[in-house]
Amino acid sequence: MLKMIKVFSISGESKEKIRLPLQFNEKYRPDLIRRAVLALRSHKIQPYGTKKDAGNIHSVEFSKRRREYKTTYGYGQSRTPRKVMVKQGSRFTTMGANAPQTVGGRVAHPPKVEKIRAEKINNKERKKAIRSAIAATANREIVASRGHKIGDLKELPIVVEEKFEDIGKTKDVENFLIKIGLKKEIEKAKEKKVRAGKGKMRGRKYKKKIGPLFVVSKKGNLMKAAKNIAGADVCLVKDLNVDVLAPGTHPGRLVIWSEGAIKLLDDKKLFV
Repeated sequence: MLKMIKVFSISGESKEKIRLPLQFNEKYRPDLIRRAVLALRSHKIQPYGTKKDAGNIHSVEFSKRRREYKTTYGYGQSRTPRKVMVKQGSRFTTMGANAPQTVGGRVAHPPKVEKIRAEKINNKERKKAIRSAIAATANREIVASRGHKIGDLKELPIVVEEKFEDIGKTKDVENFLIKIGLKKEIEKAKEKKVRAGKGKMRGRKYKKKIGPLFVVSKKGNLMKAAKNIAGADVCLVKDLNVDVLAPGTHPGRLVIWSEGAIKLLDDKKLFV
């Protein structure tokens, strides 16, 4: 049976009730959501590999004769190809060259650029995963277990009248969230901490919290205004995917839907 949900006005007061679309009735499948997120993220992996002749460009001519220059005669060295590093008197400090088992040698099986790293997922499975992630956003227990501070909100999802999409100021968006009881969620999303490890040197010094997701029916002022809220994302309903609904493969994101987005989800039977 389809659930009835109240619609908030811009001032934070409840208006009429609307019926949720059938996408919210999907069975909760965290395993399928995880598979879909990993498949989606695999398409963002850039090709990488070693240089084609890396480790094979050394001079390895090394004589075994008695009186020739660069000889290993009488020193009991192995037959591994060698390259000279340092000359000390009659001896040479050497390292392996071209052979994969030696110090300074090539890599035996290096990563190949031509390897296909993108994972595949069936179209029906992908749509089912999106519907399952949408349904998880309406489950209070799942949303709370993900760490969102939903306070005294008695029912989810949060649906706002269509005028909400025309709000042009970040302050007005924050005021609406405070009025419906999400002040702690805003404060939580502002928290950030320094990452442990070498990631600090690689352009990801801070670890930030995931905030609310705003789903709208069309491009408007809200797309710019809501982006300035820490941790928040804005997405068109037709562009929804599992990565924004379940970041890090963890379902139950706090989602704020516009009334227009809910109607579009129902009318066009998106992801069905």
